[in-house]
Amino acid sequence: MKEFPTDRLHRTESLRDRALEVLRQAIVSGQVHPGELYSASALARRLGVSVSPVREAMLTLANEGIMEPVRNRGFRLTELTEQDLAEVFELRLLLEVPAVVNLAGTDLSAHMAALGEKVEAIERAAAAGDVNTFLARDRDFHLALLELNGNRRLVDQVAVLRDQTRLYGMAELADKGMLDEAAAEHRTLLAALAAGDAELLRRLMTEHLQHIRHEWATGEHTGAGGGTAEPAGTAGTRGAASPAGTAGTAGAARESG
Repeated sequence: MKEFPTDRLHRTESLRDRALEVLRQAIVSGQVHPGELYSASALARRLGVSVSPVREAMLTLANEGIMEPVRNRGFRLTELTEQDLAEVFELRLLLEVPAVVNLAGTDLSAHMAALGEKVEAIERAAAAGDVNTFLARDRDFHLALLELNGNRRLVDQVAVLRDQTRLYGMAELADKGMLDEAAAEHRTLLAALAAGDAELLRRLMTEHLQHIRHEWATGEHTGAGGGTAEPAGTAGTRGAASPAGTAGTAGAARESG
């Protein structure tokens, strides 16, 4: 019996995964605009790949409720209200902070080198002003932290919540040369993790998520501390993010809607 062409399958999966990563970060950073249609074929041309892996990536996002297919026209981003974003933030606080604090009593010596490499990748992206790579490596780092708890459902749930986050201020932070400051939070968090300091981890992780909700979402710098956490339904105007003015990678795949 002839063997399946596994090398081709692996290449296809790699292209699909890469397209999925690009789309996720473009959505989070505001390069994909709500209400506008995006063509898989146009995006595939932009990425220099065939249509199939890009369409598969868009269908994956549709299955996750992040995009929705429009018959014979393309895909459209599912719109999130300010209430939706506030609820996402509250859930991330409830899930991520205690999960990271829980690691304070765990021997992580075997994992610190790999985590350090992930932080270095974040720092390199910040130094280059590469927002999409920064967000992708930030995602890698935080999901890797959660994986150390050994709870796959937790990781999957937070991954979905991260994809529902809107960080329309990241391009502005990059323009201001402030990505390095955002990257530094990961180095500090890693040091607290190595020290096993539960209370410091709680404070740093809470502040980090607050920065995501405010500075990363709006591009407005509020300094250390980032304010206080806002429960769902009470978020102020600073959390109301507006899409970035430039379309970036995904913009080339936009069709009139």
